Amino acid sequence: MVDADLVVRTAALCVVLAGAETLHGIARTVLVVPRIGKERALKLSIISGSLLAFAVCYLLVPPMGLNRTGDLLLLGLVIALFMASFDVALGKLLLRRSWAKVLDDFNPATGNYLVFGVVLLMGFPLLVMRLHD
Repeated sequence: MVDADLVVRTAALCVVLAGAETLHGIARTVLVVPRIGKERALKLSIISGSLLAFAVCYLLVPPMGLNRTGDLLLLGLVIALFMASFDVALGKLLLRRSWAKVLDDFNPATGNYLVFGVVLLMGFPLLVMRLHD
């Protein structure tokens, strides 16, 4: 049986991550891209965005009370899928980008490294709890 409190906490974690990463993307576009260019800003943002996501997980994952490796990896998978879906939805619905442009965000060959951030998200809950032990 899934605990309702855990579902709410997981949803809150996803929403906080989405909000933080959206603000991060806006800041990158407005503040960093004009100074160092889009390609370098995208490379830098995988580091800063991952650190931001790790910080959010560091604050919000421990109170969930998950300690088993499988549970933490499942949580990581849930937030990774949520964030990937959020990015696709944002690109298609709000920014009205073509499918090719939306999917390019996940393609390192096009200079976009979002896929690496999504993969890192899968391991952050486990890493956070191992650091808390």
